[in-house]
Amino acid sequence: MSKKNPLAEYLEKRDFRTTPEPAGREAGKRPGKGPIFVIQQHDASNLHYDFRLEAGGVLKSWAVPKGPSTDPREQRLALPTEDHPLDYAEFEGVIPEGEYGAGTVLVWDAGIYVNVKKDDDGHDKPIDACLEDGHLSVWLDGEKLRGGYALTRIASGEQERWLLVKVDDEHADARRNPVSTEPKSVLSGRTLDEIRQERGEQGSDE
Repeated sequence: MSKKNPLAEYLEKRDFRTTPEPAGREAGKRPGKGPIFVIQQHDASNLHYDFRLEAGGVLKSWAVPKGPSTDPREQRLALPTEDHPLDYAEFEGVIPEGEYGAGTVLVWDAGIYVNVKKDDDGHDKPIDACLEDGHLSVWLDGEKLRGGYALTRIASGEQERWLLVKVDDEHADARRNPVSTEPKSVLSGRTLDEIRQERGEQGSDE
């Protein structure tokens, strides 16, 4: 019995003749010092932030409507979405109308992360096991976000929901509001408006 492609849902939802998103036909491996995380600002039907962690050759993904916080008192709803290919970590652009997730995407933050969850014997707990158990603790080393974050599943089934919360450590800061004050892409330095404008200018030249 063949193992299901973890990217099957991602592929089924998209027409790659139309969308500029990476096709990413199968799970892969990425050279580097450690697993990556990426947070993409996504102005679709509603503006939100897609929180993604590299695991098992794909990007495990959650949509965070209000974006991540640096205040440990803030609990941010995180809704699981389909696994994305690793190449998606560098995707910025405009998903055209009529396509799934239509809207503008930029790389709001990115870096490497460490899974800090331990098992009962004190050993590193595999991230897949953490996800199955419904609780994941990671240390982010990004350009905008650093320190510990916890993801906890609060509802299962068709209405599965998680909470993303900043750990109270030296990088916690209730005074910061990076989703409002730091809007530019860490990849290109552009804003959502600039990406939309550039796409419009390219379209007018075709």
